[in-house]
Amino acid sequence: MFSKIMTCATAKEIWERLTQICEGNDETKKNNLTVAQQKYESIKMREGETMAEFDERFSVVVIELKILGKEYIN
Repeated sequence: MFSKIMTCATAKEIWERLTQICEGNDETKKNNLTVAQQKYESIKMREGETMAEFDERFSVVVIELKILGKEYIN
């Protein structure tokens, strides 16, 4: 990771570069949100999967959506 920020001159440049590396640009964020929404809308219990396993898998998708700025309310 250091090799990607070692040419930055200021803390602001470092922060912006790290944000770009870790979060991606606006188009990447939009694509990630679309993929997460598709996961949410198509999630089904798998054959042989316990309710606890399904709940864990579903929770991961919901958390991913929340991180990306989309929150579903019961």
